[in-house]
Amino acid sequence: METHCANWIAFCDLKWISTRMFHGKKTIKDKIEALNEQLEREPATVIERADTFDSGEPTTVKTKGKRESITASQLSQKIKSTYKLKASTSRIVSTFKTPSLACRLFKEYVGHRDGVWEVSCSRHGPQQIATASADHTAKIWDIHSGGCIVQYWGHKGSVNSVRFHPSQDLVVSSSGDQTAHVWSISSTGNVSDSLKYHSSEEEVELSEEDHGDDAESSHNIAILKSAKIELQGHIGVVIAADWLAGGDQVITASWDRTANVYDVQTGELVTQLVGHDQELTNTCTHPTQRLVVTSSKDTTFRLWDFRDAIHSVSVFQGHTNPVTSATFASGDKVVSGSDDRTVKVWDLKNMRSPLTTIRLDSPVNRLAVSSQNIIAIPHDNRHVRLFDLNGVRLARLPRSNRQGHHRDGMLSVAWSDEGRKSI
Repeated sequence: METHCANWIAFCDLKWISTRMFHGKKTIKDKIEALNEQLEREPATVIERADTFDSGEPTTVKTKGKRESITASQLSQKIKSTYKLKASTSRIVSTFKTPSLACRLFKEYVGHRDGVWEVSCSRHGPQQIATASADHTAKIWDIHSGGCIVQYWGHKGSVNSVRFHPSQDLVVSSSGDQTAHVWSISSTGNVSDSLKYHSSEEEVELSEEDHGDDAESSHNIAILKSAKIELQGHIGVVIAADWLAGGDQVITASWDRTANVYDVQTGELVTQLVGHDQELTNTCTHPTQRLVVTSSKDTTFRLWDFRDAIHSVSVFQGHTNPVTSATFASGDKVVSGSDDRTVKVWDLKNMRSPLTTIRLDSPVNRLAVSSQNIIAIPHDNRHVRLFDLNGVRLARLPRSNRQGHHRDGMLSVAWSDEGRKSI
């Protein structure tokens, strides 16, 4: 039995779906990456060396002014006893190693025609995945079959984020068209009145091309062309949007350096959050408390507390490059990732310095933390690595070698907490 990751993890990369195939010899970079992957697959070992006795020189010991040569039998016994001790030590040390997680590819979700910026997983009901793409669409997928269920075509620009409501069949998406949209889907897989099935040959053909050989499922894909609520008010790209605890409000983060809080029922702007000196890169909310974090290119992230009538804000400093994301972990902790190639774990009660700093070899994109406090870190170099909150590396997700599209980097990850399996 091979142990799957503690949870299913969904991840997206910047892929371009095309018919172009790449041929020829591997580049030097590819060879180096292949060698690095081979080294990382080899099991870690503890190697301890005893003193070397093969120098050819006679070995001596001093005893109260006398110099005695060690006989061959004594030398042999010393070597045996020394290596026996070292072997025992190695076995003891090995038992304290952190067990590594065995990860394997579960499913691929193919259909977007441009880069995929974000992926998220449903929090209730059927296990579903949502993806946001530069092709101006957001898609909802069945996590088990890999088939697309819904396509949302309501935005006029790149869709930068997409996230499920914590308890209802609603989704919020943000876009380069300076808006965020709230739209609905059915938890049973049946679409609502605002959804329209493929009816023309052109639409069916598009679905068949997107899904390749899986054309039989194309008639089950629903197209949603309008939002339930449009959230307006930003004067720049809306880079992310998320649901506050309770699901009655949405927060948006924009390149106009502000974050807005909206009432979902009315679509009205409730509060505008200012203070960042540069464009915002992401926003995430606490699952049970009215807490929000916003990250920015100004090298900081901010914690906004809406638990009281008058909200408060705390500024976290420590990164040296843009903070690409910050998200909550259990135990009053926040995990932040940055272009400075570090991930930091913070205690909400002590903002002055991080509890843990994980130093990496590539910039960090939108990370995610599981309910078991495992950090999934997507990198520009196409790797996804798993760490615990103490900075111990647990695993690296295998990279696909599929051809036919270009892979530029892993941009987003998400955990599905229901996915505990042994395969």
